[in-house]
Amino acid sequence: MSFGFDDFPRSAYHVAGAILESFGARGTYYTAPGLMNLSNGLGDICTVDDLHSLLAKGHELGTQTFRHSSCRETSLADFEEDVRHGIQETERLTGHRPQGFAYPYGHVTIRAKKALNDLASVRSIFPGINGPEVDLNLLLANRIYGDLDGVQPLLDLIAENVRQRGWLIFYTHDVRPNPSEYGCTVALFDKVVSESVSRGSRIRTIEQVLNEISSGTPPQSAEVAQEQYR
Repeated sequence: MSFGFDDFPRSAYHVAGAILESFGARGTYYTAPGLMNLSNGLGDICTVDDLHSLLAKGHELGTQTFRHSSCRETSLADFEEDVRHGIQETERLTGHRPQGFAYPYGHVTIRAKKALNDLASVRSIFPGINGPEVDLNLLLANRIYGDLDGVQPLLDLIAENVRQRGWLIFYTHDVRPNPSEYGCTVALFDKVVSESVSRGSRIRTIEQVLNEISSGTPPQSAEVAQEQYR
């Protein structure tokens, strides 16, 4: 299983990241550098210190273009340029070149999908379980939005993933007591993670899962990743 965080509000790292770490797990964080240091409906967006901190702790850092632009609302050339700009700026800020990407707003076109085939992974917001075949340019992901009153479908997904022995990806935005419509409460996030662990699911970053798939060997621990970043 993997947990992703889009637009990367600070609460996704400082609150949800701490929950994952308490279970020995790590998450995948997607940043749009042009939004950093701003505040919007998701709360405060990440800072450069957050980027360095999460990498040092073994979390994965991905991107969502520089400006968080939609491939449906701009030309393909402009979208590709914004993708590259986001990667380059993230690398400039951290010294780490991200390999993972998530479509801003979940917007996908066939041309944009083909243009991103050189990236290690590209995540969508189309729901479902990945496997046995996996489209690395359109990874399926399921949203965690709202509060505990919406937990049962998520628990059912976790159980089905265990039965199928698949790869289940969840995503959200802010994680706080009063979240935006695109985020979830702390209680809901904690319940999903704890249920995943109790079911025996292995929680890994998307990058770690891909390493495991390609090598046939267990992925790095967060502690090893932490040492390599240092």
